[in-house]
Amino acid sequence: MNESPDTEQLQLVNRREAIRRVGVLLGGVAFVGGQDLLAAVEKANSAVEHAPGKFSAQDIAYLDEIAETILPATKTPGAKAAKTGAFMALMVTDCYSPAQQKVFLDGMRNVDEAMRRANNVSFMAATPEQRLAVLTALDREQKQVMDAREAADRKRQGPASPQPAHYFRMMKELALLGFFTSKIGCTEALRYVEAPGRFDPCLPYAPGQPAWAAHA
Repeated sequence: MNESPDTEQLQLVNRREAIRRVGVLLGGVAFVGGQDLLAAVEKANSAVEHAPGKFSAQDIAYLDEIAETILPATKTPGAKAAKTGAFMALMVTDCYSPAQQKVFLDGMRNVDEAMRRANNVSFMAATPEQRLAVLTALDREQKQVMDAREAADRKRQGPASPQPAHYFRMMKELALLGFFTSKIGCTEALRYVEAPGRFDPCLPYAPGQPAWAAHA
């Protein structure tokens, strides 16, 4: 069934809003890929039928497990159920520069090597606890690296460093973006109302309640 131009435009607006909201979840950071990332999300299909670019089916399964460690299933399905690995591969293929793609692909190997050094097993063979410990260490590493770059850029008072972001920063951003713009993320992890009847500028909030999803 073909969608009307109005419906297509509404979807584009909502995808833009979804990216903005995930940016808020990340503390307002700019996503790796910038406007190219936004354009790719706007034109992407909701499902990825084939492994894109340089990624294999095994790579996508591996990215699913990385994303699931970042966003595990709890009371709601996790990143793997939302097929976040396929989304990550598609975004890297469609909107990352060759230099960024190399950092990301090398980073996939780095994650596995970090797991082997820490536990003498591959990432795919590791327990959830081992995976979480390794990714937590890598998250601390990427923050230190990115903070040091930002401090150097401020001290230099010139343009931002042109080098690609730390590979785990890329992975974490794409996992969050892929999950919270998926149907599962919008309708189960977040609170979703398909057709609100009125505008409520201020609603009571209880600690622990999920945030509202963008209207779609």
